[in-house]
Amino acid sequence: MIIFPTHNPTEPALIAVTCPGKSLPMNFPALFPSNSLNFLEKTKPHFQIRCSRTPTPLRSTTNHVGASVQDSSETSGIRSVSKKCTDKENENRGPFRLKDGGKGWVHFVGVGGCGLSALAMLALKQGFEVSGSDIVWSSYMDGLQEAGAHLHIGHSVSNLKGITGSRLPDAMVVSSAIPQDNVEILHANAAGVPVYKRDYWLARLTECYNLIAVSGSHGKSTTASMLAYVLKAMDDDVTAVVGAHVPQFPGGNIISGCGQNFVLEADEYDGCFLGLSPSIAVVTNLDWEHVDTFQDKEAVISTFRRFLKQIKVGGHLIICGDSPGACSLLDHRRQATGSEYSSGVMSVPNLELCDNYYKTTTYGISSLNDWHASSVHSNFHGGSDYTLCHRGYRVADIRLQITGIHNVLNSLAVISTVMALFSDRMQFYELIDHLRSHLKSFTGVSRRFEMVGTIYGCHIYDDYAHHPTEIRAVLQAARQRFPLKALLVVFQPHTYSRLAALKDEFAAALSDADQVVVTAVYAARETNVWNVSGRDLAASIIGPPSEYISSLEDVVDKLVLPISKDFHRQIVVLTLGAGKQSL
Repeated sequence: MIIFPTHNPTEPALIAVTCPGKSLPMNFPALFPSNSLNFLEKTKPHFQIRCSRTPTPLRSTTNHVGASVQDSSETSGIRSVSKKCTDKENENRGPFRLKDGGKGWVHFVGVGGCGLSALAMLALKQGFEVSGSDIVWSSYMDGLQEAGAHLHIGHSVSNLKGITGSRLPDAMVVSSAIPQDNVEILHANAAGVPVYKRDYWLARLTECYNLIAVSGSHGKSTTASMLAYVLKAMDDDVTAVVGAHVPQFPGGNIISGCGQNFVLEADEYDGCFLGLSPSIAVVTNLDWEHVDTFQDKEAVISTFRRFLKQIKVGGHLIICGDSPGACSLLDHRRQATGSEYSSGVMSVPNLELCDNYYKTTTYGISSLNDWHASSVHSNFHGGSDYTLCHRGYRVADIRLQITGIHNVLNSLAVISTVMALFSDRMQFYELIDHLRSHLKSFTGVSRRFEMVGTIYGCHIYDDYAHHPTEIRAVLQAARQRFPLKALLVVFQPHTYSRLAALKDEFAAALSDADQVVVTAVYAARETNVWNVSGRDLAASIIGPPSEYISSLEDVVDKLVLPISKDFHRQIVVLTLGAGKQSL
């Protein structure tokens, strides 16, 4: 936490800057220049899905409920997922139930993370008894505890004994970050408690819903949140799971509904999304992220291609046509030709049912996309206004409260998805009116260019940006919002592997600031076998003054004096990083 004292004894000290959180939205402005766990299934899964209403089909003539993901070394330890949701079962859709039709106790290992905490909260909302453990407390655990979850710090066999000491959980769900030799996993396996990786649990959780899976290297959290917010505002009784805190969600990072639609932030880490079978898949962009899991960008592309094969027959792919990485996922017969390049932006034409039996819609800033934005400019909210166009024709004026070109792209993904989802049930301009009304009311996701406070003309913003592409997006948004103010960036690198692989890219992205402070690396699950440090990054930055300050407390001391002594200094402080520690 940064506390800036004032020299006026009657004025309270101000500014608390925190750095927990999850993935920053980002697909702009540069236009995008593992060890997994393998659990042996000792018993058959104790859970089945009961469905509450028959899904309304997409615009297709084929009813597809099939594809399965087979176990192999190439699937990163993902267990076989076979969909067996019949039309009769669809009449009773609902949450997981035990074999006897009742609810039970589910224990989540790694519950402090953004992804697993959302699943734990949804299980609570659906009536399960929930417990969980993690090595440190996180902000996500606050809401879980308030909602009734039994949470533990540290991993221990005692966490699995229940209040009476004689029970065992009916199932265990494990984060991808938890090692296979975790004491709770070992005990569960020995006792016959089914142990599920997060990907398997998600596949079972969503298999009878009309799943809308929002994927991409950047922008997943904001796009999924915005989409779920809009659907809820349109009176769609949607269920949603997002890997970030959303202030406008009553459940924090989930919405628990009873309708047919399920919006999911589909994470590529450890191949987690490969067990899903979405009706609509959104790909916001593609970048080399999670360098501890993917050897290079080609490995990322390969994994995303496998994800696209999971789209249901008659489904829909919504993809950012401004992202060459995203467009590289498409079959070469459907990729852009030389005539489809404009200012370095690649787009892919709209297609009817393609070889994989799903439709494709593109969005972006380029007019070559099916849905695109023109005349983008800042508005008095600090967000963006733009003209929405469809295949070259002006449709409507859109207003956003959230800042940055990357969020214009995120909103276009939402528009494309809503139009694909409802265009056979609602009139075109009725849908557009709903979108215009609800998009302008969306206030964003925590730790995405989130204002923390202001003192003496100094504005403090916090963001989860932990990748060079994301840093460029945040700086571009800050320049848009504050064109006349200096930008001082405090950056905490996240993981040694990412810093080692992308150090030069980080240095180039941070050079867009006016001043940079780099702290010690937030190691997360890693040890420094790469022999790299924040000092190395600070020394690599060319242009703005930059320095390495290891301790977060020392960063406070560094910033307090120049900010507090100059009452009229026009400056924006951006604290960036994915660490769970506080600045």
